Amino acid sequence: MTARQKPATGKSSATDTTSERFTDEERDAMKERAKELKASARRMSRTERAAEEEAAVLAKIAEMRDADRVMAERIHGIVTANAPDLAPKLWYGMPSYARDGKVVCFFQSAEKFKARYATLGFSDQAHLDEGSMWATSYGLTRLTPADEVRIATLVKKAAN
Repeated sequence: MTARQKPATGKSSATDTTSERFTDEERDAMKERAKELKASARRMSRTERAAEEEAAVLAKIAEMRDADRVMAERIHGIVTANAPDLAPKLWYGMPSYARDGKVVCFFQSAEKFKARYATLGFSDQAHLDEGSMWATSYGLTRLTPADEVRIATLVKKAAN
């Protein structure tokens, strides 16, 4: 054993285990979620909270790179127009839209996890069930007018 090697104890520290299991991007997302939970614990009126959460979503969208930002802005508009009962909020640092505090759909920028495409995802709270199998996320490289119509239809169905 060299001077730098640790003796094998069969145990690993929590930080060693965490660093091996999660990427930097995943750890950043968890830190963002912790901040979101801390912010949501502050006392304020429902109206104040809704305004603060929407402002946080719009600020996060504004930070995105051009291609992701354009798609996120368009999706934000589609969701708010077609499912006004869904409330914008951040979820692991991503724009999301929730019913009674539970996320129904979200936008994940390509940059967030260094992916080649952005993702529009739906949680199990979304009412998209079609038989025994259905899609819960969609990869996006750009949005066409036809894509926007399809997203509007999905969002309406998910929110009902």
